[in-house]
Amino acid sequence: MSEMTEELRRDAELVIDVCMSVEKDDVVTIITDDAHRMQAEILAHVAVERGAFPVIANNEHQVRRALADMRFPMAPPRNLHQAMVNSDEIIIITNLEWANRFAHVSAVKESCDNNAKIASVEEGMGSWDLTDADIEAATQRARDAIAALKGVKRCRVTSPAGTDVSVSIEGRPALEVTPIKKRGQMMGPVPLWAEVAFAAVEDQTQGRIVVDGIMLGIGVEGQVREPIIWTVENGRVVSIEGGEEARRLREVIEGVEGADVVAEFAFGTSEKSPYGSPSEKGRLGTVHFAIGDNHHAYPGGQNVCQLHLDGACMKVSLQIEDTGQYIVKDGEWVL
Repeated sequence: MSEMTEELRRDAELVIDVCMSVEKDDVVTIITDDAHRMQAEILAHVAVERGAFPVIANNEHQVRRALADMRFPMAPPRNLHQAMVNSDEIIIITNLEWANRFAHVSAVKESCDNNAKIASVEEGMGSWDLTDADIEAATQRARDAIAALKGVKRCRVTSPAGTDVSVSIEGRPALEVTPIKKRGQMMGPVPLWAEVAFAAVEDQTQGRIVVDGIMLGIGVEGQVREPIIWTVENGRVVSIEGGEEARRLREVIEGVEGADVVAEFAFGTSEKSPYGSPSEKGRLGTVHFAIGDNHHAYPGGQNVCQLHLDGACMKVSLQIEDTGQYIVKDGEWVL
């Protein structure tokens, strides 16, 4: 392929060989949009070299409509749904915000239940400058944190911007969302991202969440210009304050059943995830919370909602309330 530079091939091989471990005779569905068609072709080319059978599905029109209208259904049409659940690997290389929201549809859960590997691909293929050691370090931090949080009831998150919130994870298993995908493992971005995620106990979150990083679902590229302040009582966001971006978030969730529930509590473990994009949620030193659905993707989650909207808090301190132990302190890993 004339467009395939050495750097693009290197990063495509990282996705195909390391993150997805595509093998001979595997059926691979690659979901893309117009802006990422060239990268999708390169991924397919490498998959064919490995003896796999890739099919590219250009989902441009659904991606475009969903980004323009938060109420537009995220679920794939039934032909794409069937392709996913009949695949060995599913690779999604589209607008990354759309891919993040797509992670919470039934087709993804069914694909995981069917033992597929599924991941979205982050922006910048051809310029990642990522090593196996970087991936191993991010994965090990996630595993160390999961071990430390086993059996824990509550965590507290604070930040310089004013976040001070207590969240219950009692009885909720951790999700390890790391770059080397396993069969049946929850969808997550590759290869820069790494996080640990929980379904927050739906009626237990208490306090103040100040989103000063990215906020998905409000049509803003990059971090918010003015912090968005969520006041949370008994697991529900009872007020959303701030400027224009806070107003947009209020409009997006208005009238949507279950959209005011704090559904997810998660934190990043990667030193490579870039700030200012959805990948920021995997960055070490950030915590993100989501309102809306946690039933489709997170073990134990009870809240069913058509929306799942993440907001990131920067330079956090993350403490286990049960013991006082810190996992992150002032944005630095201390576990």
